[in-house]
Amino acid sequence: MMVKTIVLSEYNRNPPQVLSTGRVKIDGGPLYDLERIQNLVNDEGQLFAWTEKCRKDIRKLFDDDLSRVAELIRCLKATDYIDSEWCENGRGALAACDAYSIRRLEVMPATGKTMPVEYFLKFAVGKTGKLVLTVSCHV
Repeated sequence: MMVKTIVLSEYNRNPPQVLSTGRVKIDGGPLYDLERIQNLVNDEGQLFAWTEKCRKDIRKLFDDDLSRVAELIRCLKATDYIDSEWCENGRGALAACDAYSIRRLEVMPATGKTMPVEYFLKFAVGKTGKLVLTVSCHV
């Protein structure tokens, strides 16, 4: 029986048949125009935590506040780009994602001290071009 790969990202060239390693890199990125992504997340309704791990991380970091994730994405610069890779959502669907890292000074609630915090974000544009699928958001 042949298993059909379902790609939910706008970028859909050469998806792997199986993500046995969990990650397959995509050369030639970034895949999506960062300014376009940033404009999309101006409406946080266009931002969707696509994986269970991402939902848990956002709950832990930001108490489920997607506007904080949108704020991080809006602060990204092209130089924050790391790489691109295929990601799976745990339910058999794939998305081609761009990964970024951003370092910010933040006040730690427990101590009141300012410290650098590095966030890692991974996201894709959904097939319709109107939704940002967030795959990863963690420190």
